[in-house]
Amino acid sequence: MKRAKIDDPDLPLTVLFKDWPQTAAVFIRHRMLCYGCPIAPFHTVIDSCREYELDEQAFRAELRAAAGL
Repeated sequence: MKRAKIDDPDLPLTVLFKDWPQTAAVFIRHRMLCYGCPIAPFHTVIDSCREYELDEQAFRAELRAAAGL
């Protein structure tokens, strides 16, 4: 199976955390409760940034850096 792309707007958070576990630290650093949340399979980075009022582009840059991409 083909690996997901970290910038896919439809990427569920659970897949993000599974494929790039080091990205969980970015969520934790921002005091986001997404890691381990039962809604994570249904939410995306877009949803999370909207909920926590974060700049999506800056947040995605942090995720890519944490993932080493």
